[in-house]
Amino acid sequence: MRGVPAQVWRLMVAYALMMAGTSLMVLIAGIIGTQFAPSPGLATLPVALTIVGVALSTLPTGSLQNRFGRRKVFISYGFLAVIAAILASLSLVYQSFGGFCMAAILLGWSGAAGHQYRFAAMESVSAELAPKATSVLLFGGILAAAIGPEIAVRGQHLLATEFAGSYLLLAGVYLLGIILISFYHDTRTNSSRQTIQGRPLLEIMRSPVVVLAVAASAVGYGVMSFVMTAGPVSMHEHAGHDMQSTKWVLQSHIAAMYLPSLVFPWLQSRFGYKRMMWAGVAALGLCLLIGSINTDFIHYWLTMVILGVGWNFLFLSGTNLLHYGYRDEERFKVQSFNDFLVFSVQAIASLSSGWFLYRWGWQGVLSASVPLVLAFALLVWFSGATSTRLKQKE
Repeated sequence: MRGVPAQVWRLMVAYALMMAGTSLMVLIAGIIGTQFAPSPGLATLPVALTIVGVALSTLPTGSLQNRFGRRKVFISYGFLAVIAAILASLSLVYQSFGGFCMAAILLGWSGAAGHQYRFAAMESVSAELAPKATSVLLFGGILAAAIGPEIAVRGQHLLATEFAGSYLLLAGVYLLGIILISFYHDTRTNSSRQTIQGRPLLEIMRSPVVVLAVAASAVGYGVMSFVMTAGPVSMHEHAGHDMQSTKWVLQSHIAAMYLPSLVFPWLQSRFGYKRMMWAGVAALGLCLLIGSINTDFIHYWLTMVILGVGWNFLFLSGTNLLHYGYRDEERFKVQSFNDFLVFSVQAIASLSSGWFLYRWGWQGVLSASVPLVLAFALLVWFSGATSTRLKQKE
């Protein structure tokens, strides 16, 4: 995209490498769980714990960035990701479900830094270019969609223990990401004044604009994670589709999560934040409807692809709208608290997804997603208090 500096493009590639572990975990962690989890209901626990790790890490990550700057935190969290990938490989070799779960938490903890790349990208450009910078950054998710599942499959039989080699390949990918992120330079200097200036967090979070922004991201991530966590297990283990088909559906889903980023700045400038949120709600509703019809390959594929589009519209709308809800000196505490709320919702969705799938099957997972979508639709409908603010920002 024209006008976007080189630093944003480097962040995009680094984001793809450092987030490859997420797509890898979604594809194979639930399948691994079915093989040596203590009970079938815990099969998706490692996937859920990855999200729990993100949620637990968001607030400490914000504090560390405020104190040491983004670059040092990005690099140190990269090395934590390498350690976590190696631990996951060793846990599979020694058949330690507890060790594998710990590795999942550490992968999620390190992933919290990757989610902050989007704010680093926004801060590398002017306010007018922020939507473009965010879109470029999230476009790296398409690369992550290709890298993660690909190394998962290629490493499946690399070692004697199935999938142990996948995590060793992942560690190598993380090392490449660390090298690339080392070229990042903080665009804004940190000062201890940031910790004492600014409005109280509770006051900021009461803002209608901030409420709507956080809710859009939280619902997008919550529904997406709830359905996505159960999807590969349902498709491969319950519906009997082969691994290659399951991999293709997941890759298509993740690509659909990020491909709309290419046109989102244009769509947002043309239709505005609230209409993009309505488009996200419509996409989520459509994917739930299609998924409930059948368990054929095409229904899984359409469900997961449209799910990804709905996530993109809601998450990008929320991320870019949040930017208008805080002052510069408040950025770290608001950004980290936003991510804490968003990924806490995602963690709850991931943790409950396996249980719903085990108890009520794929149909139960889809049906349980409907109330959250409807609740957000009502919030958008009754958010008239933010209409003036939104029009001013669009």
